[in-house]
Amino acid sequence: MKYRLFGKSGLRVSEICLGTMTFGTEWGWGADWDESKKIFEEYTNAGGNFLDTANRYTEGTSERFLGELMAADRHHFVLATKYSLKDRFGDPNFVGNHRKNMMRSVQESLLRLKTDYIDVLWVHAWDFLTPEQEVMRGLDDLVSRGMVHYIGISDTPAWVVSRCNTMAELMGWTCFTGLQVEYSLMQRTPERDLLPMAAALGLTVTPWAPLAGGVLTGKYLKNDPGRITEGSIRRNERNTTIVKEVMAIADAKSCSSAQVALAWMRQHAVGSIPIVGARKATHLQDSLGSVHVVLDQNELTRLNEVSKVELGFPHDFLSGDPIKDNLYGGTYFDIIR
Repeated sequence: MKYRLFGKSGLRVSEICLGTMTFGTEWGWGADWDESKKIFEEYTNAGGNFLDTANRYTEGTSERFLGELMAADRHHFVLATKYSLKDRFGDPNFVGNHRKNMMRSVQESLLRLKTDYIDVLWVHAWDFLTPEQEVMRGLDDLVSRGMVHYIGISDTPAWVVSRCNTMAELMGWTCFTGLQVEYSLMQRTPERDLLPMAAALGLTVTPWAPLAGGVLTGKYLKNDPGRITEGSIRRNERNTTIVKEVMAIADAKSCSSAQVALAWMRQHAVGSIPIVGARKATHLQDSLGSVHVVLDQNELTRLNEVSKVELGFPHDFLSGDPIKDNLYGGTYFDIIR
Protein backbone atom coordinates (compact mmCIF):
# COMPACT_ATOMS: atom_id res chain seq x y z
CA MET A 1 0.00 0.00 0.00
CA LYS A 2 0.92 3.61 -0.46
CA TYR A 3 0.24 6.43 2.01
CA ARG A 4 -1.68 9.69 2.03
CA LEU A 5 -1.45 12.82 4.14
CA PHE A 6 -4.32 13.07 6.60
CA GLY A 7 -6.14 16.35 6.00
CA LYS A 8 -4.14 19.52 6.54
CA SER A 9 -1.44 17.69 8.47
CA GLY A 10 1.79 15.84 7.89
CA LEU A 11 0.39 12.57 9.25
CA ARG A 12 0.92 9.66 6.85
CA VAL A 13 -1.81 7.03 6.73
CA SER A 14 -2.41 3.99 4.54
CA GLU A 15 -4.61 4.39 1.47
CA ILE A 16 -6.97 1.82 3.01
CA CYS A 17 -8.01 1.96 6.67
CA LEU A 18 -8.74 -1.22 8.62
CA GLY A 19 -12.15 -1.07 10.27
CA THR A 20 -12.31 -3.23 13.40
CA MET A 21 -16.00 -3.19 14.29
CA THR A 22 -15.86 -6.92 13.51
CA PHE A 23 -13.25 -7.59 16.22
CA GLY A 24 -15.20 -9.48 18.87
CA THR A 25 -18.34 -11.61 18.90
CA GLU A 26 -20.42 -9.85 21.57
CA TRP A 27 -22.95 -8.63 19.00
CA GLY A 28 -23.67 -12.11 17.68
CA TRP A 29 -21.41 -11.81 14.66
CA GLY A 30 -17.81 -10.85 14.00
CA ALA A 31 -14.41 -12.45 14.53
CA ASP A 32 -13.02 -14.12 17.62
CA TRP A 33 -9.50 -13.40 18.89
CA ASP A 34 -7.73 -15.82 16.56
CA GLU A 35 -9.51 -14.59 13.42
CA SER A 36 -9.12 -10.95 14.47
CA LYS A 37 -5.38 -11.51 14.79
CA LYS A 38 -5.27 -13.04 11.30
CA ILE A 39 -7.16 -10.04 9.89
CA PHE A 40 -4.81 -7.64 11.66
CA GLU A 41 -1.73 -9.47 10.36
CA GLU A 42 -3.13 -9.62 6.82
CA TYR A 43 -3.55 -5.86 6.89
CA THR A 44 -0.18 -5.01 8.46
CA ASN A 45 1.71 -7.42 6.20
CA ALA A 46 0.21 -5.53 3.24
CA GLY A 47 1.72 -2.31 4.61
CA GLY A 48 -1.32 -0.94 6.41
CA ASN A 49 -0.90 1.32 9.43
CA PHE A 50 -4.31 3.05 9.87
CA LEU A 51 -6.68 1.40 12.37
CA ASP A 52 -10.27 2.46 13.09
CA THR A 53 -12.29 1.48 16.17
CA ALA A 54 -14.71 3.05 18.67
CA ASN A 55 -15.63 2.90 22.33
CA ARG A 56 -18.89 1.07 21.50
CA TYR A 57 -17.59 -1.55 19.10
CA THR A 58 -18.39 -5.02 20.46
CA GLU A 59 -18.84 -3.58 23.95
CA GLY A 60 -15.19 -2.52 24.12
CA THR A 61 -13.69 -5.78 22.87
CA SER A 62 -12.55 -4.19 19.60
CA GLU A 63 -10.41 -1.70 21.52
CA ARG A 64 -9.11 -4.40 23.86
CA PHE A 65 -8.09 -6.63 20.95
CA LEU A 66 -6.33 -3.73 19.24
CA GLY A 67 -4.49 -2.86 22.44
CA GLU A 68 -3.02 -6.34 22.51
CA LEU A 69 -2.27 -6.47 18.80
CA MET A 70 -0.53 -3.06 18.69
CA ALA A 71 1.45 -3.48 21.90
CA ALA A 72 4.69 -4.68 20.30
CA ASP A 73 4.97 -1.62 18.03
CA ARG A 74 2.47 1.01 19.19
CA HIS A 75 4.21 4.02 17.65
CA HIS A 76 4.09 2.46 14.17
CA PHE A 77 0.31 2.52 14.03
CA VAL A 78 -2.07 5.41 13.45
CA LEU A 79 -4.85 4.55 15.86
CA ALA A 80 -8.27 6.15 15.50
CA THR A 81 -11.13 5.70 17.93
CA LYS A 82 -14.36 7.53 18.67
CA TYR A 83 -16.50 8.89 21.46
CA SER A 84 -20.19 9.96 21.66
CA LEU A 85 -22.09 6.66 21.71
CA LYS A 86 -23.32 5.17 24.98
CA ASP A 87 -21.19 3.22 27.43
CA ARG A 88 -24.07 2.86 29.88
CA PHE A 89 -27.73 2.64 29.01
CA GLY A 90 -30.09 4.96 30.90
CA ASP A 91 -27.42 7.43 32.06
CA PRO A 92 -27.57 10.75 30.15
CA ASN A 93 -23.95 11.63 30.91
CA PHE A 94 -22.51 8.35 29.62
CA VAL A 95 -23.43 9.39 26.11
CA GLY A 96 -23.24 12.48 23.88
CA ASN A 97 -20.75 15.05 22.66
CA HIS A 98 -20.36 17.06 25.88
CA ARG A 99 -17.10 17.52 27.77
CA LYS A 100 -17.94 15.21 30.68
CA ASN A 101 -18.66 12.23 28.41
CA MET A 102 -15.74 13.15 26.15
CA MET A 103 -13.17 13.07 28.95
CA ARG A 104 -14.55 9.92 30.57
CA SER A 105 -14.88 8.06 27.29
CA VAL A 106 -11.35 8.91 26.17
CA GLN A 107 -9.84 7.87 29.51
CA GLU A 108 -11.62 4.52 29.38
CA SER A 109 -10.62 3.97 25.74
CA LEU A 110 -6.99 4.59 26.66
CA LEU A 111 -7.20 1.90 29.34
CA ARG A 112 -8.75 -0.64 26.97
CA LEU A 113 -6.24 0.21 24.24
CA LYS A 114 -3.30 0.06 26.67
CA THR A 115 -1.84 3.27 25.31
CA ASP A 116 -1.09 6.80 26.49
CA TYR A 117 -2.47 8.55 23.43
CA ILE A 118 -4.93 8.32 20.56
CA ASP A 119 -3.69 9.39 17.14
CA VAL A 120 -7.11 10.40 15.77
CA LEU A 121 -10.20 10.95 17.92
CA TRP A 122 -13.50 11.09 16.05
CA VAL A 123 -16.71 12.70 17.23
CA HIS A 124 -18.86 9.68 16.37
CA ALA A 125 -22.16 11.46 15.66
CA TRP A 126 -23.62 14.91 16.33
CA ASP A 127 -26.06 15.03 19.29
CA PHE A 128 -27.63 18.47 18.49
CA LEU A 129 -27.51 19.34 22.22
CA THR A 130 -23.89 20.22 22.94
CA PRO A 131 -22.70 23.68 21.76
CA GLU A 132 -20.03 23.63 19.08
CA GLN A 133 -17.66 25.67 21.24
CA GLU A 134 -17.86 23.13 24.07
CA VAL A 135 -16.95 20.29 21.71
CA MET A 136 -14.10 22.12 20.01
CA ARG A 137 -12.60 23.50 23.23
CA GLY A 138 -12.78 20.08 24.87
CA LEU A 139 -11.08 18.41 21.92
CA ASP A 140 -8.41 21.12 21.91
CA ASP A 141 -7.75 20.45 25.60
CA LEU A 142 -7.19 16.76 24.84
CA VAL A 143 -4.71 17.67 22.11
CA SER A 144 -2.93 20.15 24.41
CA ARG A 145 -2.54 17.43 27.04
CA GLY A 146 -1.05 15.01 24.52
CA MET A 147 -3.88 12.51 24.97
CA VAL A 148 -5.01 13.01 21.36
CA HIS A 149 -2.96 14.08 18.34
CA TYR A 150 -5.60 14.82 15.66
CA ILE A 151 -9.37 15.12 15.59
CA GLY A 152 -12.09 14.23 13.11
CA ILE A 153 -15.87 14.20 12.92
CA SER A 154 -18.32 11.56 11.71
CA ASP A 155 -21.99 11.41 10.78
CA THR A 156 -22.63 15.14 11.11
CA PRO A 157 -24.29 17.71 8.80
CA ALA A 158 -21.98 19.81 6.66
CA TRP A 159 -23.15 23.10 8.20
CA VAL A 160 -22.21 21.89 11.69
CA VAL A 161 -18.73 20.79 10.61
CA SER A 162 -18.18 24.11 8.86
CA ARG A 163 -19.22 26.07 11.94
CA CYS A 164 -16.96 23.97 14.16
CA ASN A 165 -13.84 24.37 12.04
CA THR A 166 -14.44 28.07 11.41
CA MET A 167 -14.84 28.67 15.15
CA ALA A 168 -11.76 26.62 15.99
CA GLU A 169 -9.66 28.44 13.41
CA LEU A 170 -10.73 31.84 14.72
CA MET A 171 -10.05 30.82 18.34
CA GLY A 172 -6.73 29.17 17.61
CA TRP A 173 -8.03 25.74 18.64
CA THR A 174 -7.35 22.42 16.94
CA CYS A 175 -9.45 21.93 13.79
CA PHE A 176 -10.92 18.75 12.39
CA THR A 177 -8.62 17.09 9.85
CA GLY A 178 -10.90 14.25 8.80
CA LEU A 179 -14.54 13.57 7.93
CA GLN A 180 -16.15 10.14 8.22
CA VAL A 181 -19.36 9.43 6.31
CA GLU A 182 -21.25 6.54 4.79
CA TYR A 183 -20.30 6.58 1.13
CA SER A 184 -20.40 3.99 -1.62
CA LEU A 185 -21.86 3.31 -5.06
CA MET A 186 -25.16 2.79 -3.23
CA GLN A 187 -24.88 5.85 -1.02
CA ARG A 188 -23.69 8.85 -3.01
CA THR A 189 -25.75 11.57 -1.30
CA PRO A 190 -22.64 12.92 0.53
CA GLU A 191 -21.70 14.34 -2.90
CA ARG A 192 -24.35 17.03 -2.36
CA ASP A 193 -22.69 18.93 0.49
CA LEU A 194 -20.40 16.81 2.67
CA LEU A 195 -17.76 15.94 0.09
CA PRO A 196 -17.56 19.45 -1.43
CA MET A 197 -17.26 20.85 2.10
CA ALA A 198 -14.46 18.41 2.91
CA ALA A 199 -12.59 19.47 -0.22
CA ALA A 200 -13.02 23.17 0.63
CA LEU A 201 -11.84 22.71 4.23
CA GLY A 202 -9.03 20.28 3.42
CA LEU A 203 -10.54 17.33 5.30
CA THR A 204 -9.62 13.77 4.40
CA VAL A 205 -12.76 11.70 3.83
CA THR A 206 -12.77 8.19 5.29
CA PRO A 207 -15.93 6.49 3.99
CA TRP A 208 -17.52 3.77 6.09
CA ALA A 209 -19.49 0.91 4.50
CA PRO A 210 -17.72 1.37 1.14
CA LEU A 211 -19.04 -2.08 0.18
CA ALA A 212 -22.54 -1.26 1.47
CA GLY A 213 -22.46 -3.90 4.17
CA GLY A 214 -21.20 -6.50 1.71
CA VAL A 215 -23.99 -5.98 -0.82
CA LEU A 216 -21.56 -4.64 -3.44
CA THR A 217 -19.57 -7.89 -3.29
CA GLY A 218 -22.49 -9.54 -5.07
CA LYS A 219 -22.91 -12.21 -2.41
CA TYR A 220 -26.65 -11.59 -2.04
CA LEU A 221 -27.24 -12.18 -5.76
CA LYS A 222 -25.56 -15.57 -5.89
CA ASN A 223 -28.60 -17.52 -4.71
CA ASP A 224 -31.05 -15.26 -6.52
CA PRO A 225 -29.56 -13.77 -9.71
CA GLY A 226 -32.62 -11.61 -10.23
CA ARG A 227 -32.69 -9.50 -7.10
CA ILE A 228 -30.87 -8.74 -3.85
CA THR A 229 -32.84 -10.56 -1.18
CA GLU A 230 -32.16 -12.04 2.22
CA GLY A 231 -29.66 -10.61 4.65
CA SER A 232 -29.54 -7.14 3.16
CA ILE A 233 -31.14 -3.99 4.52
CA ARG A 234 -30.19 -2.25 1.28
CA ARG A 235 -32.33 -4.41 -1.01
CA ASN A 236 -34.25 -2.62 -3.73
CA GLU A 237 -34.35 -2.54 -7.52
CA ARG A 238 -31.92 0.35 -7.87
CA ASN A 239 -29.28 -1.36 -5.78
CA THR A 240 -29.77 -4.64 -7.61
CA THR A 241 -29.03 -2.83 -10.88
CA ILE A 242 -25.89 -1.27 -9.40
CA VAL A 243 -24.58 -4.61 -8.15
CA LYS A 244 -25.19 -6.28 -11.51
CA GLU A 245 -23.14 -3.57 -13.24
CA VAL A 246 -20.33 -3.97 -10.69
CA MET A 247 -20.36 -7.75 -11.21
CA ALA A 248 -20.31 -7.39 -15.01
CA ILE A 249 -17.24 -5.14 -14.87
CA ALA A 250 -15.56 -7.47 -12.38
CA ASP A 251 -16.12 -10.46 -14.68
CA ALA A 252 -14.65 -8.58 -17.63
CA LYS A 253 -11.58 -7.55 -15.62
CA SER A 254 -11.14 -10.95 -13.92
CA CYS A 255 -11.25 -9.42 -10.47
CA SER A 256 -13.78 -9.42 -7.63
CA SER A 257 -16.81 -7.17 -7.31
CA ALA A 258 -15.43 -5.82 -4.03
CA GLN A 259 -12.27 -4.74 -5.82
CA VAL A 260 -14.27 -2.93 -8.50
CA ALA A 261 -16.40 -1.08 -5.93
CA LEU A 262 -13.35 0.02 -3.94
CA ALA A 263 -11.42 0.97 -7.09
CA TRP A 264 -14.35 3.18 -8.13
CA MET A 265 -14.20 4.98 -4.79
CA ARG A 266 -10.46 5.54 -4.94
CA GLN A 267 -10.71 6.96 -8.48
CA HIS A 268 -14.01 8.84 -8.18
CA ALA A 269 -13.49 10.37 -4.73
CA VAL A 270 -9.79 11.06 -5.15
CA GLY A 271 -7.97 11.28 -1.84
CA SER A 272 -10.59 9.37 0.14
CA ILE A 273 -9.46 6.53 2.39
CA PRO A 274 -12.09 3.78 2.60
CA ILE A 275 -12.57 1.99 5.90
CA VAL A 276 -12.63 -1.71 5.08
CA GLY A 277 -13.60 -4.33 7.62
CA ALA A 278 -13.89 -8.10 7.43
CA ARG A 279 -15.04 -11.10 9.42
CA LYS A 280 -12.43 -13.33 7.80
CA ALA A 281 -8.84 -12.68 6.79
CA THR A 282 -9.54 -13.99 3.28
CA HIS A 283 -12.23 -11.35 2.78
CA LEU A 284 -9.82 -8.59 3.76
CA GLN A 285 -7.16 -10.00 1.45
CA ASP A 286 -9.59 -9.68 -1.44
CA SER A 287 -10.46 -6.08 -0.57
CA LEU A 288 -6.81 -5.08 -0.25
CA GLY A 289 -6.28 -6.28 -3.81
CA SER A 290 -8.32 -3.29 -4.97
CA VAL A 291 -5.20 -1.11 -4.86
CA HIS A 292 -4.01 -2.94 -7.99
CA VAL A 293 -7.28 -2.49 -9.92
CA VAL A 294 -7.63 0.49 -12.26
CA LEU A 295 -10.92 1.28 -13.98
CA ASP A 296 -10.89 2.87 -17.43
CA GLN A 297 -13.04 5.88 -18.28
CA ASN A 298 -15.78 3.78 -19.82
CA GLU A 299 -16.04 1.64 -16.70
CA LEU A 300 -16.12 4.69 -14.46
CA THR A 301 -18.84 6.24 -16.60
CA ARG A 302 -20.96 3.09 -16.45
CA LEU A 303 -20.72 2.97 -12.65
CA ASN A 304 -21.36 6.69 -12.27
CA GLU A 305 -24.46 6.53 -14.47
CA VAL A 306 -26.03 3.50 -12.82
CA SER A 307 -25.50 4.91 -9.31
CA LYS A 308 -26.08 8.64 -9.85
CA VAL A 309 -28.23 10.64 -7.45
CA GLU A 310 -30.04 13.92 -7.84
CA LEU A 311 -28.13 16.68 -6.09
CA GLY A 312 -31.30 18.67 -5.52
CA PHE A 313 -31.66 22.35 -4.69
CA PRO A 314 -29.65 24.55 -4.87
CA HIS A 315 -27.11 22.44 -6.76
CA ASP A 316 -29.27 21.51 -9.74
CA PHE A 317 -30.65 25.05 -9.88
CA LEU A 318 -27.21 26.69 -9.88
CA SER A 319 -25.82 24.34 -12.52
CA GLY A 320 -28.65 25.00 -14.98
CA ASP A 321 -28.11 27.08 -18.12
CA PRO A 322 -30.64 29.82 -17.25
CA ILE A 323 -28.97 30.73 -13.95
CA LYS A 324 -25.52 30.42 -15.52
CA ASP A 325 -26.54 32.89 -18.21
CA ASN A 326 -27.71 35.33 -15.54
CA LEU A 327 -24.73 34.82 -13.22
CA TYR A 328 -22.02 34.95 -15.87
CA GLY A 329 -23.65 36.89 -18.70
CA GLY A 330 -22.73 34.30 -21.31
CA THR A 331 -19.06 34.22 -20.29
CA TYR A 332 -19.09 31.07 -18.13
CA PHE A 333 -16.90 29.04 -20.51
CA ASP A 334 -14.60 32.01 -21.15
CA ILE A 335 -13.46 32.29 -17.54
CA ILE A 336 -10.26 30.37 -16.73
CA ARG A 337 -10.60 28.58 -13.40
